[in-house]
Amino acid sequence: MRHEEGGFSAGSVLLSFLLGGMVGAGLALLLAPQSGVETRRKIRELTEEVKEKASDYVGHAKEKVVSTVEKGKHLVEEKKSAITAAFEAGKEAYEKEVHK
Repeated sequence: MRHEEGGFSAGSVLLSFLLGGMVGAGLALLLAPQSGVETRRKIRELTEEVKEKASDYVGHAKEKVVSTVEKGKHLVEEKKSAITAAFEAGKEAYEKEVHK
């Protein structure tokens, strides 16, 4: 279930958008006419915000990966039991035919 539009996944587009916005905000801070102390404070705040958003993004991505892996494990178990049951039924049918 991949949601792709134009060859890019929604997650990569969102991440690119966030990173582009942060880079733009950082450049605006560096080029703004203000004192060095004020600029450094704003850059520190921006850095903390970026780290928080990146951490949230990684957390959500990790949750999705874990969820997908769990769904995959359940699907494999379901298919494995179905194949085993079919194999056993075929084996029994074969043995009945052989003993006739």
